[in-house]
Amino acid sequence: MNFKHEIKNNSLILRLSGDLIGEDTGASVIEVVTDAIQQKALTCIVDISGLRYINSSGIGVLITILTKFRNKGGEVYLMKPSESVQKLLVITKLNAIFQIVQTEAEVIK
Repeated sequence: MNFKHEIKNNSLILRLSGDLIGEDTGASVIEVVTDAIQQKALTCIVDISGLRYINSSGIGVLITILTKFRNKGGEVYLMKPSESVQKLLVITKLNAIFQIVQTEAEVIK
């Protein structure tokens, strides 16, 4: 998996691509999240449009991100899931705990 990140208007924007399987990159993503929270980011937008596959460890990474932000009064948004990832979110009922959006503008409004 590859990822890029930036902080815009107190929001951490993570762009994930490839397969989210919780390998070493998952730990790197969590480090970025922790740093962003320390810099007072209250919102995290995770662009998952580039993800092909997520396994149970990858789901664990997403839940860790959600937990860290919610513990600080923040929120996490999953942006543009592919059809296969959307199906996984429905099957696992994660669509009920994550807010799913199609654009950054939906979060900012």
